[in-house]
Amino acid sequence: MKNDLLNKYEITIGIESHVQLATKTKLFSGADNDARNKEPNSVVSPIDFALPGMLPVLNKEAINLAIKAGLALNSKVAYISRFDRKHYFYPDLPKGYQTTQMYQPIIGSGVISVPQTNGEEKQVRIHHAHLEEDAGKLTHHSNYSLVDLNRAGTPLIEIVSEPDIHSAAEAKAYAQELYRLMTYSGVTLGDLYHGNMRFDVNISLALFGSSELGTRAEIKNLNSFKSIERAVEYEFNRQYKILEGGEKVLQETRGWDDNKQSTISQRSKEEAQDYRYMPDADIPPVILTQEYIDNIASKMPKLPNYYRQSWYEMGFDSTVVNALLGSQESAETVDRIKMKSSSEIAKKVGLWLITVLKDEADSELQGIESMNELSDDYLIELATMVTDNKLSSTAAKEVFNTMLNSNESPLEIAKSKNLIQMSDTNAIAEIVDAVLNDPTNSSAVQDIQAGNDKAIGFLVGQIMKLSKGSANPSIAQSTLRERISNK
Repeated sequence: MKNDLLNKYEITIGIESHVQLATKTKLFSGADNDARNKEPNSVVSPIDFALPGMLPVLNKEAINLAIKAGLALNSKVAYISRFDRKHYFYPDLPKGYQTTQMYQPIIGSGVISVPQTNGEEKQVRIHHAHLEEDAGKLTHHSNYSLVDLNRAGTPLIEIVSEPDIHSAAEAKAYAQELYRLMTYSGVTLGDLYHGNMRFDVNISLALFGSSELGTRAEIKNLNSFKSIERAVEYEFNRQYKILEGGEKVLQETRGWDDNKQSTISQRSKEEAQDYRYMPDADIPPVILTQEYIDNIASKMPKLPNYYRQSWYEMGFDSTVVNALLGSQESAETVDRIKMKSSSEIAKKVGLWLITVLKDEADSELQGIESMNELSDDYLIELATMVTDNKLSSTAAKEVFNTMLNSNESPLEIAKSKNLIQMSDTNAIAEIVDAVLNDPTNSSAVQDIQAGNDKAIGFLVGQIMKLSKGSANPSIAQSTLRERISNK
C-alpha cells in the first residue's frame, strides 16, 4: 500500500473466526469429530444425514470448550443461551439448514490485547461468539460436484470481532493471537491445514474523517495468516481503484485465490433477513450457573500473556518471545524448567528451542512434536554443563540437536562427540605455550605486543585447533594474555 493511498482512505476490518472445537464427537451426534485423513462420508451418523425421526443431542463438552473460549476472550459467558435454525441452502448439510445461535449466543462481548510488531499492543473488541455446527465439504469438478459429510455437524464457535482493525499487519496479528488463545486454552487442535480455524475478513474503505464506514466486501475461508495479510492488501487496492474511478464498491462475498494472489467475486452478500432465523424447537436452552463457569475457569491452562510476562522478566526480547509462543510445548517446557531450576537455566533452554522453532515462527504456528520427547532433566543437565564450563555454547547446540533424535543423556552425547570442554588451567597452559613457541605465530604475538588486540582471536583459534576444540576459550584467552604480557 502506498503512503498517498493510506493518507486518503482508511481501511476498516472486522474478522469472523470459525474455530472447530476439540471434542471427541460432533455437536449433536456421536460420530467421530476428527475427520482428518478419513475416507469421505465415513464419520457420519444418522443424525448427520438428517434421516427422518433423528433428533439432536447436545454435546456437553462443546459447551465446556465454549466456556473456555469465552474466558480466554475476556468475555461474559451467558447464563442462558439458545439455538436457532438458519434457513440458508447448504448443499453440504442434508437437513437444509444450519443449527446456530443468532439471538442468545453463549459468549458475549469481550476484548483481547494483540501484540504488534512495533512492540505496542492493540485492543480489539469481541462483539460476541456463538456455537454452531459446521457444514460438510463440496468438491467441484467440470460438470459435477461431490459432497463429503465428514465435517458436517462438527462443533465450532464463530468469534465476531468489532471493526477495530485498520491495517493488514493488524489483521494478521489479531488472527495469530486468536489462534494462540484458542490452542493454548485447549479449545481447538489448531490444525489450519485441515480447517480447524478459518477466517472471514470483512473489509471496507472510507475517506479519513468520514463518520460512516464504506461498503464492505467479505473474503471467505482464509486459513493462513499470510493469506489474511495479502488478501487485505489486495482488497485495499481493489476498492481504492473502484472509488477513485467514481464507482461504488459492491457488498459481496469474495474468495481468495492463493495462486493468483487476488480476491474473486463469489456472490452478492445476503442480509440477516435472508437467512430466515427461527428458534430450534428440538434443542432446549443451555442454562449455566456461575459456579459451573468458575469450576471450568479453575482448570484453565496458562495463556500466552502469562508466558510473555515471565519471559520478558527473564530478559528475552519480543522476537524470541514470539518464536517460543509458536509452540505451546516449548512454552510449557521453558516454564517448567524455570520452576525446577532457575531463570538462567530456563533462558538457555529457551534459546536452544527457538533454533528448532525459527523456521515456524512466522508460519502457521504448528509447533514441534519432538518437544514431547525431550526430558526436562536432560535439558537442565545440558544447560548446567554450559554454566559449569563443561561445554561451550557451540558444543551445547550440537548436543541439543542430537538430543532431539536420541535417548542418550547430554553427558553421554558430549563424551561420544569429544565435546567436553577442558578447563584444567595447567593443561591449557601447556597448549598456550606450544602455540606461542610456534615460529609461524610469532608475527601475531608481535602484533598483540604492539597494541593490535585483534590478533588475539587468531591465537585463540590456534589453541582451539591444537586442543581439538576442547579448551575453554575464556581460560585459553586469559592464559594467553598473561603469557604474552610476561614475554
